Amino acid sequence: MSWSRHPVNRRAALATGTGLLAGGVLPAVTAGQASADPTAGPSPLLAAASYTNPVLWQDFADIDIIRVQDTYYCSASTMHYSPGAPILRSYDLVNWEFAGHSVPRLDFGTKYDLNGARGYVRGIWASSLAYRPSSKTFYWLGQIDFAKSYVYTAPAVEGPWNRLATIDTAYYDAGMLVDTDDTLYVAYGNSTINVAQLSADGRTQVRTQQVFSTPSSIGTLEGSRFYKINGSYYIFLTRPANGQYVLKSTSGPFGPYTLRQVLLDLPGPVSGGGVPHQGGLVQTQYGAWYYMAFVDAYPGGRIPVLAPVTWTADGWPTVQLVNNAWGRSYPLPAVPAPPRTVEPMTGVDHFTGTSLAPKWEWNHNPDNTKWSVGNGLTLGTATVTSDLYWARNTLTHRIPGPTSTATALIEFSGMRDGDRAGLALLRDSSACIGLMRDGGGTRVVMVDALTMDANWNTTGTGTVRASANVPGTRVWLRAKADITPGAKRTATFSYSTDGTSFTSLGPAFTLNNAWQFFMGYRYALFNFTTGSLGGSVKVTRFEVATP
Repeated sequence: MSWSRHPVNRRAALATGTGLLAGGVLPAVTAGQASADPTAGPSPLLAAASYTNPVLWQDFADIDIIRVQDTYYCSASTMHYSPGAPILRSYDLVNWEFAGHSVPRLDFGTKYDLNGARGYVRGIWASSLAYRPSSKTFYWLGQIDFAKSYVYTAPAVEGPWNRLATIDTAYYDAGMLVDTDDTLYVAYGNSTINVAQLSADGRTQVRTQQVFSTPSSIGTLEGSRFYKINGSYYIFLTRPANGQYVLKSTSGPFGPYTLRQVLLDLPGPVSGGGVPHQGGLVQTQYGAWYYMAFVDAYPGGRIPVLAPVTWTADGWPTVQLVNNAWGRSYPLPAVPAPPRTVEPMTGVDHFTGTSLAPKWEWNHNPDNTKWSVGNGLTLGTATVTSDLYWARNTLTHRIPGPTSTATALIEFSGMRDGDRAGLALLRDSSACIGLMRDGGGTRVVMVDALTMDANWNTTGTGTVRASANVPGTRVWLRAKADITPGAKRTATFSYSTDGTSFTSLGPAFTLNNAWQFFMGYRYALFNFTTGSLGGSVKVTRFEVATP
């Protein structure tokens, strides 16, 4: 992933090259059309339908993807959200569900606790997910703050995940390889690409060596993914945010490597979105290969797209195109019948379990003494502030696209004077519908002008655009978001006292589609106070629905 040390306008700065890799071209796919990937091995199952890109219209960037037996797993960046590095699970590469997180808590300094400093746009960047068959262990590896790298392991993606090691080398945009002889390697770097070998236990670095220097004619290469395929070593690299390249070595993991372009300025499958890039390669049980990339699709974030890949006779990957573009649809991957239907990515949560579902992530680390689940989600005030961006225990949910609606049923009898609770659309320019308790009375308000500057310091703590008195002790708060890239990208807010009839509140809010914050908008439940701690609200029902 790119960072602020790179040119501010990355698209302009990287517009020095054009063209596409000449490769295989697929015809346009229609629903029900049968097709099989020509590179796939013998298979009793023929893909007889199609899927549509994006396979997930939610913010999952810097993807790493693996297969373990008959199950596919995908990991992504989360930056300042906690827990970090979510893992998704699929049995067919198209339908995905949440499985867990590799980093249970951002234990990398007090700024990730919103304690005297803030970790916005830091934390979990492009990292790596791997599986080691010899010990039946999952590995996560990533660098934090350009300082150190961390290794976490677990016997299953659901956990428990524990920190195995802290390594002094910062493996920027790391890709981990478990070689066929069980040796652990890491490819990493920005423009200067390096390969490190880890000790057998994965706790220390044995050696590291530069293996490639990116030519100035290309610019930046990063986002390493490391593979061994048919005896050759491959490092898959991105040219943010419009290209993909691959290094190949037939002499071993330390090279020498030869470079080839995979794609550049390739039209993507999302109208108004960017070029598919970064991500990783994965092979199906029957030998076919797929590339899961992502496209910039702000204001919603960076969303995964999937395309089949074939290989040239001399061992180079080629993305299969439709009408000289990444296809909007392709035949479904030929895979064994799934053992079950995956859990939906959207729906209703009553917070009746003993823990939060993995679809939820906090804005920075939570204060675990100030929230609970089991009989609804209780959010006690954890921070005295007038600034949403400093408020601890703000709980977030990705916004599915292109349009969706979030509705929260909130019981607010436990609020105290000075408390502020509600439902926000959270990013560096935010708005919310919420409850303000002052002078013994409670109002429902629509607030915008919650803003940060380019250094992620708060520049606006909000302006009340509309308000109304709210009777009783519970209210339904609703936010509708259109995160389609382009001119629309608006959100509206409404409320209800009976859950059936909703009243609009405040003007439409224009969602910010600048890329520099990296993470897309999220729905966010919050409760903080401008007075004294001790108040609380209870969310007894939260629903995210798509048309």
